[in-house]
Amino acid sequence: MARIIGGIGTSHTPTIGFALDANKQQDPAWAPIFAAYEPLKAWLVEKQPDVVFTIYNDHVTSFFFDHYSAFALGVGEQHVVADEGGGARGLPPMRGHPKLAQHIAEHLVADEFDMSYFQRRGLDHGAFSPLSLLFDHKNGWPTTLVPLAVGVLQNPVPTARRCWKLGQALRRAIESYPENLGIVIIATGGLSHQVHGGRAGFNDPAWDAQFLDLLVDDPETLARMSQAELAMRGGWESSEVIMWLIMRGALAARPEVVSRNYYLPSMTGIATLLLENRAGNSDLKPVDLLDPSTLALPASQPFTIDVSVANYDLNRFLQQMVEPEHRAAFLRDENAVLADSGLAQRDQSLIRERNWTGLIERGAIFFGLEKLAAVLGQPNAIIYAGMRGETLDQFQSSRNAPNALYSVRGFSRGNKD
Repeated sequence: MARIIGGIGTSHTPTIGFALDANKQQDPAWAPIFAAYEPLKAWLVEKQPDVVFTIYNDHVTSFFFDHYSAFALGVGEQHVVADEGGGARGLPPMRGHPKLAQHIAEHLVADEFDMSYFQRRGLDHGAFSPLSLLFDHKNGWPTTLVPLAVGVLQNPVPTARRCWKLGQALRRAIESYPENLGIVIIATGGLSHQVHGGRAGFNDPAWDAQFLDLLVDDPETLARMSQAELAMRGGWESSEVIMWLIMRGALAARPEVVSRNYYLPSMTGIATLLLENRAGNSDLKPVDLLDPSTLALPASQPFTIDVSVANYDLNRFLQQMVEPEHRAAFLRDENAVLADSGLAQRDQSLIRERNWTGLIERGAIFFGLEKLAAVLGQPNAIIYAGMRGETLDQFQSSRNAPNALYSVRGFSRGNKD
């Protein structure tokens, strides 16, 4: 019978993959990232899992709002790294496990989870950023992959409670698989961060520590939280930590913390957590003492279905930066491409002006802007600074590692940021 060896929680910020691709291992600003992954990497070498079940979210790279799913299970024979703008990272494809994926799908549907399925779609930094530090992959990956994409960008999103229950159902599915497989559950995302609006650059390390305490000792408390409460505590995009609850729900009741690390170089609290089984508790600030104005414009703008529908063409134009022909034409003659795009003049002007705040307020999702910046050869921090009305130097001075600049631009084709 298949068995779950353990669970890993890891941030999936592009910072992680960028640091690896840019050979930043010895750079003081980046070295703590690599140090945090070493015990996890050693543990994986020791355990030699047959499969990693990786829970991630796509960042408007391979999935778009023409059909956006709450839970999409990767069932293909292999999974390749996606082009996020400027070329894909130089990572080899990772073998899938279609038989296990089918078994899991059948059991989750029987447990009343309505799933969608995908194959031959690239996985972006949400999956491959942490995987590239967890495993040596120069000669191919030492394990197989079943990915689960969770739709956390377009509201409404699955609740924390729903993700917790999905993890419990996932455990039942895996443990009923007849083949003798060792499986590690990897959950990605978070921790505290916000990448859009006037609250861009928000972090709360104290909440990040409390979240990790609760995940280990009292996940039921996290499962009761709404997306709004998670966003008020950790920033709007940090509410993607509901994916960690899927991993936690798939584990035994009292996990032992084998490794835990936290580092905040810039935009995202980068955490690693390796669980095997244990207990405890944590006091939590009452939600009615939190500031609900942090969810309001201009600090935060939830990307809802009505925003998605009203601004589909604008977001589609930005998402197409993952297509080499589209971005090449854009770089060759931006004005001509915009004129032929069919976009409203206002939208064209916002793009020409690199008006990041205006684009967010118009209804662009941040992850489209991230792709545009990558094509332009600019780091993500250019967008964050612009949304806060600051220069790049001013914004970076508010970061713990001011020299840590990154983007989703690939390095496999000689690109340099």
